[in-house]
Amino acid sequence: MKNTTKVIFHIDLNAFYANCQLIVDPYLKGKPFIVGGSGITRRGVVLTASYDARKYGIHSGMNVRDAMDLYPNLRVVPTNFKLYKKHSDLFFKLLATYTDKMMKASIDEAYLDMTHHKDPVSIAKEIQQKLANAYHLPCSIGIAPTLFLAKMASDIKKPLGITIMRKKDVVQKLFPLKIDALYGLGRKTYPKLIQMGIHTIGDFTKKEHQRKIYEIVSKEHYDSFINHIFGRSSNYISIQKDKPKSISQETTMNYDMNEPEMIKQLMIPLIEHMTERLHKHKLKTKTMGYKFKTSEFKTRSKSITLFEPTDSVEFIKETILTLFDDQYDETPIRLIGVYIQTLEDYTPFNLFTYHKFENI
Repeated sequence: MKNTTKVIFHIDLNAFYANCQLIVDPYLKGKPFIVGGSGITRRGVVLTASYDARKYGIHSGMNVRDAMDLYPNLRVVPTNFKLYKKHSDLFFKLLATYTDKMMKASIDEAYLDMTHHKDPVSIAKEIQQKLANAYHLPCSIGIAPTLFLAKMASDIKKPLGITIMRKKDVVQKLFPLKIDALYGLGRKTYPKLIQMGIHTIGDFTKKEHQRKIYEIVSKEHYDSFINHIFGRSSNYISIQKDKPKSISQETTMNYDMNEPEMIKQLMIPLIEHMTERLHKHKLKTKTMGYKFKTSEFKTRSKSITLFEPTDSVEFIKETILTLFDDQYDETPIRLIGVYIQTLEDYTPFNLFTYHKFENI
């Protein structure tokens, strides 16, 4: 009988923003620094911390002021999203040479269907070495039969790890992990589970704990987590052949965020990736907006519909960011996304299509 088990890679660039800064400023190598906030004041939030800074307990999501209290000589590097997008594009371009079944998860991570490769571990090592040596972008790779298990596997060894997570490995490799390592579990949820005596992912799966878990996690969400943990969730990465009816990009934060300017900086590369896909399909859009998810899994969205379709990157960017400025009430969020809908075909004007417009 033919083996139908999928081989899914989750490739996650390690400390991506920090490593991009190291590429343009090698002087920072070996020095504790953070990306985010301002190099002049102590205001703002840490977007990411270099591995040297993490040794002092500095991490994503904390206030810059608190980070500098932990290490007064900490260097604060302002964000540079044009730089990050440049290296993100190189990352995805390299991955596309290995498979056309690729799904971008965020600016610095992707899922790949590598089932057709005879020796996926060797391919993973090759990708990891190319990213590190040619592009100075270290990464961790998870190899598993589902998207969720691949994501969990890539988080186990950082930096520069390659972890295989088969269904039979779940009890040995996943169960001992602390409950806060469970992907998708809210930052406000896992402390409540710990108070209940649920300290590990293994504890979370025990039937005797189900009733008390239902007090803070709905049965529907709990059942979904259990299916994910035991490898009973999606293993599908599609190739987009037909023109889409909508296009969206989103990213999950490592911490709850409510600073509008920082959130908008995260939205900009998402909008740019989204409009690239719009141009790839030769489409224009009338409807555009943003959505966000709170730490309590509540989703909110706002959109606007135009009278005429557009494919202008700057116009779409300005419209979505202005809409966000007008509507966002500083609710702490854990996921931010942008989307476009009401997509229409268009044919660029040239000598061979001018007759289509002769009656205008």
